[in-house]
Amino acid sequence: MEVRNVKVTEVGPRDGFQSERTILNTEDKIEIINNLIDAGFPRIEVSSFVSPKAIPQLADAAEVLEKAKRNKNTTLAALVPNARGAIRAVASKIDEIVVFLSASESHNKKNVNRSVQESLIGFREIVKIAGDNNVPIQGDIATAFGCPFEGNVSPKKLGEISKEYKIMGFKGVTLGDTTGMATPTVVTDAVNTIRDMVPDFEITLHFHNTRGIGLANVMTGLNLGITDYESCFGGMGGCPFAPNATGNICSEDLIYLLHEMGIETGIDLDKLITIAKKVENLVGHKLPGQVMRAGKRLLSYSMDDVPTAIGA
Repeated sequence: MEVRNVKVTEVGPRDGFQSERTILNTEDKIEIINNLIDAGFPRIEVSSFVSPKAIPQLADAAEVLEKAKRNKNTTLAALVPNARGAIRAVASKIDEIVVFLSASESHNKKNVNRSVQESLIGFREIVKIAGDNNVPIQGDIATAFGCPFEGNVSPKKLGEISKEYKIMGFKGVTLGDTTGMATPTVVTDAVNTIRDMVPDFEITLHFHNTRGIGLANVMTGLNLGITDYESCFGGMGGCPFAPNATGNICSEDLIYLLHEMGIETGIDLDKLITIAKKVENLVGHKLPGQVMRAGKRLLSYSMDDVPTAIGA
């Protein structure tokens, strides 16, 4: 199935920054988000309306949204854990709410201290608040491709949760590879099962690169006709409730791959590379992104800048 256009969501301001021990200045976050908007991202996860005690790195969510330079071509989304967070998000004029649960009972208990069913019931309050304010909701499923406590996750379970999401009126479902356990076969089974059980429901794929095959999983998604992906500048991110979890697939690497395949994203890769380098300076440590270091394939150098071999 040929894909010619892909929608990429940048999750760095939420998923990336919440994983850092260093709490970035609000002004720096706003500058990064504004630069991402300028680079052409159609959707950005800007923050999360969780308790500041739980994630102090994102305590400034409302101020970030207030000062972001809105653009009609960019949707600003934020994670919302409960009704209180939904009220704060709506008051901040969020464009889109994201709710989440884990596909496995054990990880959901670790992550939000609820059963999967309790999470689904809790979403009803958020649905009411969002509906009263005409704010769309996207439903995320964490550990969609495997759980660090239970192992494989049944594709049928993903289909059942997706069906509940659709009944509640969500715009689509995002399958999160929280633990980096996704493989091309696992991804194929998950996507096909959801399509069979919940036809005409938008699927977004969110991969991590824990085991080095994040972009291989993207290729699988493209072959299945999936056109929506999430990624993070520099390959930041991770999950504190998933042992040995590492970062998301890198936005620059993903955009580079798509552009080299002739797939349009509307995103300026040069601007994105500049953003990733800026973020690396802000967090004060090397990020795993590769294109931000190597540059694009046809980047030219002067022969004078490269030493000549000595000898026969």
